[in-house]
Amino acid sequence: MPIYRIAIGNPGEASNPDAIRAALAEFFSMIIFVFAGQGSGMAFSKLNDNGTMPSTGVIAASLAHAFGLIVAVAVGANISGGHVNPAVTFGAFIAGHITLLRAILYWIGQLFGSVVACFLIQYATGGMAVSAFALSSGVSSWNALVFEIVMTFGLVYTVYATAVDPKKGNLGIIAPIAIGLIVGANILAGGPFDGASMNPAVTFGPAVVSWTWTHHWVYWLGPFIGAALAAIIYDHIFIGDDEYSHQPLPTDY
Repeated sequence: MPIYRIAIGNPGEASNPDAIRAALAEFFSMIIFVFAGQGSGMAFSKLNDNGTMPSTGVIAASLAHAFGLIVAVAVGANISGGHVNPAVTFGAFIAGHITLLRAILYWIGQLFGSVVACFLIQYATGGMAVSAFALSSGVSSWNALVFEIVMTFGLVYTVYATAVDPKKGNLGIIAPIAIGLIVGANILAGGPFDGASMNPAVTFGPAVVSWTWTHHWVYWLGPFIGAALAAIIYDHIFIGDDEYSHQPLPTDY
């Protein structure tokens, strides 16, 4: 993939009103998503009164994350592109669809939104513990890394196919639904093993609130690798140079 596609951006971009609004959109979208996703796990634990999450809990978490992400992507789409995920933003940067400086603004908004959402859900539940992502018994950090790479690859590939590809046509209308569904499906597949993050911000918020950082690097490295692979492969093979432009993810879906 040609290196000229990667753009650093203009320093003035950090104070550009459009860029700031886009970062704020990511902040609020992340609050919506994390509050619903993290809250679903805490609610299920409350109902079961034992802090565990049996198979029905995984289904509940899958649905909550899918529905929450559909809404979070949709409400942010016309302002920021509805990334709602630092890995998606990283993939967009690697493929040249967003500048580094704009990506940094997005990352700040996404991470801060996740932390705020976790503090809000902790307060709203009367001080219930916010659990950080963790590996299940028998799952090594390298096992989890592969899970995160593969699952995030599927997520970002879906983002490119339904939202970024200029040939998507009317398919862009269902982009938020497709993105939410692939996350829900991946949680069913990987949730029992490593929590199925696919999103460094989703992992970061609970880690900050609970101050638990065990294996935290897995939830950054895996999604970033998966996102970069998906972005490079889809952009290079299916979009190509003719359709290329240095723009944020499309906001017309």
